[in-house]
Amino acid sequence: MKTFFNDVILFHPIVHKDDRGLFFQSYDERISKFINKKFVQDNHSYSHKNVIRGLHYQWDSPMGKLIRVVRGAAIDYFVDIRKNSPTYGQYNCVELNTENNNMIWIPEGFAHGFISLEDHTTVLYKCTTYYNNKGESGINPWDKDIGIKWPVNISSAILSTKDANSQSFKEYSEDIKFNLLEKK
Repeated sequence: MKTFFNDVILFHPIVHKDDRGLFFQSYDERISKFINKKFVQDNHSYSHKNVIRGLHYQWDSPMGKLIRVVRGAAIDYFVDIRKNSPTYGQYNCVELNTENNNMIWIPEGFAHGFISLEDHTTVLYKCTTYYNNKGESGINPWDKDIGIKWPVNISSAILSTKDANSQSFKEYSEDIKFNLLEKK
C-alpha cells in the first residue's frame, strides 16, 4: 500500500495466529525486487518510552530503509526532503507495532525518525547503503516549518544532544551539501 508519498510503501504481512502464537515472513527477497533495491546492512535500535530518534538523512550515499518494530510500538515519521518534489517539506507518519507487524519502506530523499511509545521498543531496519557518519545529518524534530505533532511535549521527550541541536529545515534547504546533491 502506498502512503501519502508515492515512493513510501507500507507493507502488511500475512500473519498466521493460533493458540501457539503467531508466524509471518518478516522479509522476502521479493520486497527487494519490488522496490528495486538491494539491502546491505541491518540496524537494530532499542528505546525507552518517549525517545525520539531523528529526523536523520544522508547526503553522501543516501540510505533507503525498510523499517519494522519487533517489540513495543513506535510512530515512524518521514519528511520529503527532495527539493524538486511537489511534497517537499511535508511529512507523514505511521504507527508500527507488534500488533500490526507492518513494515514501511522509506526511500532515499526522506528525513526519517520515530518516537518510541513504550519502554523496550525495538526497531529493526534494513538499509540500502552502509552507514557513513561523515555523510549524514539531521533536521530538528521540533522544527516549526515542518510542524510535526509529536505525541509528547518537548520536556518529556528524550533525545540525543545531536538530534536536539540539529539544523532547522530552512538551514537544511540552504545547505551547500544539499544543493550539490540535487545537481548529481
